[in-house]
Amino acid sequence: MGRGLKHIVMKTSIGFIGGGRITKIFLQGFKNAGVEFESVKVFEPNSETLEALVKAFPDVEKSETAPEAAVQKLVFIAVHPPLVMETLQHVKDAVSAETTVISLAPKITIEKMASVLPTKKLVRMIPNATSYINEGFNPVSFHHEMDKKEKKQLLKLLKKLGKTFETEEAKLESYAIVSAMLPTYFWFQWIEMEDIAIETGLSAGEARKAVKSTLKKAIKLLYNAELTPEEVLDLIPVKPIGDNEIEIIDIFDTRLMGLFAKIKP
Repeated sequence: MGRGLKHIVMKTSIGFIGGGRITKIFLQGFKNAGVEFESVKVFEPNSETLEALVKAFPDVEKSETAPEAAVQKLVFIAVHPPLVMETLQHVKDAVSAETTVISLAPKITIEKMASVLPTKKLVRMIPNATSYINEGFNPVSFHHEMDKKEKKQLLKLLKKLGKTFETEEAKLESYAIVSAMLPTYFWFQWIEMEDIAIETGLSAGEARKAVKSTLKKAIKLLYNAELTPEEVLDLIPVKPIGDNEIEIIDIFDTRLMGLFAKIKP
């Protein structure tokens, strides 16, 4: 990714409060797309995490405090939901009416953000890890008073990370469950299938190709063949783990709906 791309220098500065996984994903996505900023500041209390981030992205400036990163023009709140309001209280004096603040967490609404911060340029986004390769599926919601031109400019930037689209704020937590966290439900299974392929006689390269190619075509079949889900399922008569399907579905329903209840505002 990124080879041959023209570098785009954005006339804005960005700050991240939190330097963990999602910050790494965003910085890599912007790097792939050839996007450069006037400055990039990150506040991350875990020194090992911050050092690893700076090593991967040398342009990142370390911020000693959260407010130091929050003085940038575009500020991402990249902390877990229980820490969002505490973080906003901590940085509110560093944020101005001209600051755009984007929360990447579920549960905490724009209304709650607005009760603390002095800006109406408030955004919520539920990002997908595939933004790392600029193939994200990233829903966003805006404060109802945010200027349309500024919304358009921000969307233009965020679309560098993949498909980015405006949606109703009430739907963001659903997207968190069915999109943002979706890969974690399946990645470990695909990796296990590669291991089984190797155990049954394929080389590592053959195993990877077989699983990857079959998955791509299976997704295409399910969504593009104009068959009902039942008709697709019926195409393969032998179902080695069919006896466990009800158990697996129950795990999905119980765990995911339970999680949804926790992250719903």
